[in-house]
Amino acid sequence: MNRKVTLIVLDSVGIGALPDAKSYGDEGSNTLGNIAKAVKGFSLPNLEAMGLGNIDGMVGFDKNNNPSGSYGKCAELSKGKDTITGHWEIAGVILETPLNTYPEGFPREIIEEFESKIGRKTLGNVVASGTAIIEELGEEHMRTGYPIIYTSADSVFQIAAHEEIIPIPELYKMCEIAREMLVGDKMVGRVIARPFLGTNKGDFTRTSNRHDYAIEPFNKTMMEYISEANQSVMAVGKIKDIFTGKGVTDSITIKNNMDGVDKTLEFMKNDKKGLVFSNLVDFDMKFGHRNDVEGYANALVEFDNRLPEIIEALGQEDILIITADHGCDPTTESTDHSREYIPVLVYGKNIKQNVNIGTRQCFSDIGKTILELLNVENELVGKSFADVIK
Repeated sequence: MNRKVTLIVLDSVGIGALPDAKSYGDEGSNTLGNIAKAVKGFSLPNLEAMGLGNIDGMVGFDKNNNPSGSYGKCAELSKGKDTITGHWEIAGVILETPLNTYPEGFPREIIEEFESKIGRKTLGNVVASGTAIIEELGEEHMRTGYPIIYTSADSVFQIAAHEEIIPIPELYKMCEIAREMLVGDKMVGRVIARPFLGTNKGDFTRTSNRHDYAIEPFNKTMMEYISEANQSVMAVGKIKDIFTGKGVTDSITIKNNMDGVDKTLEFMKNDKKGLVFSNLVDFDMKFGHRNDVEGYANALVEFDNRLPEIIEALGQEDILIITADHGCDPTTESTDHSREYIPVLVYGKNIKQNVNIGTRQCFSDIGKTILELLNVENELVGKSFADVIK
């Protein structure tokens, strides 16, 4: 039987501040633990059954006497706390220097060059929430046709535009122009198209036509090793964008978390061997960045309710790994990502139960383990824990 490993990244579901979190302004952050404290009656019984509460240092969840999976957590070795940094490290790429951020907005010369190349003026050029910026500038954008430029604590150049004012193909072309510009000393991790619809500031809504234009990974990733070994890499959500398609053999976009679970299940049930790599972004995008504690908790419960269905789809040799890429604690004043440990839960019919893999030194241990589970020779950084859980 063909073996599949399904890796699901619960975007931003961190489980406690890293030792260096203070230098990032994230001391005391604990996305999952603080949500558990803040929301009365909150529980995730299916994740807890796998061993969520047994992870060292986990707060807000009871230990299970006989968890069905192996469990642990990973520290982040890379410098940073964003999507690119977290996902790249999982896949084996360590960033020794953080990607550029622009906490005061982009320098005038960057904006002027961009405006010259797209033939339009721009609005914004501030650090902002994506929903707040379209409420503030959406109507002016509709009057002028000028795209809205904004950034965040992450290394991103985001372009928001109404789909009826700047059609999607034109918005994507603007992003491609920005991507070509923002390299070298001006490099950002991602240029992101942020289309929206609506008639006025009271009903503007971002659409699912978001598209990310990332820089290419600096080193070879686990996906490239897998695809070069003639196995499949099936990407769900923004995974293809994060890695600029390198090593990805199949890809599908999603509308929301539950659509992401549906698409993950479709890949899990096909007859291909290799990796299903899914990102469920709603936790981060819709709730973490908006400090919506109740919404975040509800989204976690929704995923937990689908977990039995995911487990049921596993074949005899298949393995499920659930993790995250950083934190985004909605209980703090900050609306940005937080520098946190990430959980690791591993389940499969041939995976040992109630095994504590401890605190891993880098996210890349996940990628290294996946390659060993798929019998793919590699030179990826990290230390596999496959021998502990098999």
